[in-house]
Amino acid sequence: MPMKKFAFVSLLSIIMVVSLWIYWKYSFTYSEGYRAGLLQKISYKGNIFKTYEGEMILSSIQSNTNVAIASEKFFFSVAEKAVALDLEKVQGQSVIVHYVEKNGTLPWKGESTYFVDSLKVNISPASGHGFH
Repeated sequence: MPMKKFAFVSLLSIIMVVSLWIYWKYSFTYSEGYRAGLLQKISYKGNIFKTYEGEMILSSIQSNTNVAIASEKFFFSVAEKAVALDLEKVQGQSVIVHYVEKNGTLPWKGESTYFVDSLKVNISPASGHGFH
């Protein structure tokens, strides 16, 4: 009897540890925040699992002609189709996106660990009217 109890407790412990690891890796939000930049690309791609993938140019220094001099790219996935369609409408424009970062990703959720869930579009950079 004690051996069966030990086996049961061991199996239950292993299942709990694996479950916690899966939650931490794929569901736990590691960070969240905002990124501002030029929305360069949004696409629907994948061989088996189609996901929405995007790319923004984040610039840290701009010239007098409002052209980014020093920049980096921000790659992200979009889980909600409505948000992806909104992003498609504003390609080439300056946007602010809200993202959550996960510790890992699953093939049917997206390629990136960054998931964009909302956006704001710059009305006119020169007018100073801000975002909406």
